[in-house]
Amino acid sequence: MSLVIWPNLLVPLQGGSLIPTGSRVHIFQSIYLVFLLLGTAVGIVVISYMLYNGYTYRTGSEKSERADVDRPQLGEIPTGGGGGRHLALSFSLSTIIVVSLIIWTYGTLLYVSNPTAAQSAGELHVTVVGKQFAWEFHYPNGYVADSSNGDPFRVPVNRRVQLTVTSKDVFHDFGIPSLRVKSDAMPGQTTSQWFLATQTGTHIARCYELCGAGHSYMTAKVVVMPQNAFDSWYATTGNNTTTATPSAA
Repeated sequence: MSLVIWPNLLVPLQGGSLIPTGSRVHIFQSIYLVFLLLGTAVGIVVISYMLYNGYTYRTGSEKSERADVDRPQLGEIPTGGGGGRHLALSFSLSTIIVVSLIIWTYGTLLYVSNPTAAQSAGELHVTVVGKQFAWEFHYPNGYVADSSNGDPFRVPVNRRVQLTVTSKDVFHDFGIPSLRVKSDAMPGQTTSQWFLATQTGTHIARCYELCGAGHSYMTAKVVVMPQNAFDSWYATTGNNTTTATPSAA
């Protein structure tokens, strides 16, 4: 089955809250917690069962001294074991848990990696252009924030931001680790990514592709603002630039 179809098949699961939605931070935290809780539960069961058997059949215990227990001798292969029923049961349960976890995680990551998932009419579209050694952020009204001039990348809180990422010169990689967003910036090509900031504050965007001598300095400040403050700022930026469409050459 084509991977393009999968996100559409996952819509009922998303609506039923089986697949977490919202910000990328929330989604990745959900994946982490599921793995943590499931791993902890499995560890508790296994260790508890091991301790129980170790205590129950310890030397000198009532069960270890029973005369009707047919104990294998040294070098003898044990027989019995219920015809493999316990092994089949444990293997079946393990398979169900592991396969279900893989399907759920895969579906969640498909939702995260799909740039069109849960799109809304009010989202903000920004083109991110990498260059040695700075970032340009091209807004829909033509305003360009250039990190080489100290301009921050301003976005509104609780509003999805749709990114189109490209490069002017060499390969770069745009990422905001605290918002769990990362995307390749390639000359002549574009990649799509999205994020949703749920709290106001300041983040740092970095380049994650070795792109030259100034790679480590290729950062940009990301400012998450209240919606009304963003609208007021954005209304003053319309005539601040003459570049409406970035070049990907």
